[in-house]
Amino acid sequence: MSENIIELVDVSKSYGSTEVLKNINLYIRRNEFLTLLGPSGCGKTTTLRLIGGFEQPTKGNILFEGKNINSLPPYKRRVNTVFQKYALFSHMTVEENIAFGLKIKKLDPKVIKEKVHNILNLVNLSGYEKRSIDSLSGGQQQRIAIARALVNEPDVLLLDEPLGALDLKLRQDMQVELKRMQKQLGITFIYVTHDQEEALTMSDTIVVMKDGVIQQIGTPEDIYNEPKNAFVADFIGESNIIPGLMKKDYLVEFANTTFECVDKGFGTNQPVDVVIRPEDIEVGDENTGMLQGVVESVTFKGVHYEMMIKTDTFSWMVHSTSMRPPKSQVGLTILPYNIHIMKKAVD
Repeated sequence: MSENIIELVDVSKSYGSTEVLKNINLYIRRNEFLTLLGPSGCGKTTTLRLIGGFEQPTKGNILFEGKNINSLPPYKRRVNTVFQKYALFSHMTVEENIAFGLKIKKLDPKVIKEKVHNILNLVNLSGYEKRSIDSLSGGQQQRIAIARALVNEPDVLLLDEPLGALDLKLRQDMQVELKRMQKQLGITFIYVTHDQEEALTMSDTIVVMKDGVIQQIGTPEDIYNEPKNAFVADFIGESNIIPGLMKKDYLVEFANTTFECVDKGFGTNQPVDVVIRPEDIEVGDENTGMLQGVVESVTFKGVHYEMMIKTDTFSWMVHSTSMRPPKSQVGLTILPYNIHIMKKAVD
């Protein structure tokens, strides 16, 4: 396992009487692509600003390679930031924008030229040195903002929703490009987004946040397949969340039916939340399966159909490549390893 490059230890942040981060504990490994994911106001951007030095914690410590950097100003930290608004200098060429930080460091002009050339190759904009910023598309401007940050060779790159202004296809392309750059350079990326697909596509580790509190930390597979609570399950992809009763280890009751599952350790006859992903429900003919229902609606989603299927107790969202028409009677099958049990949510 790689060494930790950044650690947040018991970090809280308040603005007046409003506490926006509550006792955050988090470590970030060297060369890791870590994403802070959550809805607006969850504290993810504040966490990024604390790491960058644009804010100071109200309580707790931020460590960089084991040393406290709470009072270190941004320009003395070995991190660079790419914001959603790229903040490029419109009166400068591409080359001048990228070289700006290197000139401040008073590097040799030949070294600067070589570094600019190399970084433009990395972001697939070789030959754009003399272009004006205003002549570039949004995606190209975004690449230049990333190049300007990376040319300074930071140990950590902070990215605050940098793809938010791009259209869907370009955003998807840039997700792949960012992951490629991160792997090629071996730099730690800390990425902020509210977009679940972005987080699942790019990250080594996802930190899901809500109301200034970390809800779950894990790989994209862990977060998607084994959500810790109903919020995570609902926020990461589509989910059917239904109240259940854990009868005993490996046996759960929901929708007036008892199902075998693979979970244990919840006790006997304990209320739980049951999470089932729409793609994990098999649709068969009437009188087959464990539950019977009626198709209420069908929506074509491109790679699958989304069907709402009403049973006696619940309306199930089901994703399937085979469509059953509205009003048709169907049977539903849910296999044990597709049933995810969580402790009951406490409001």
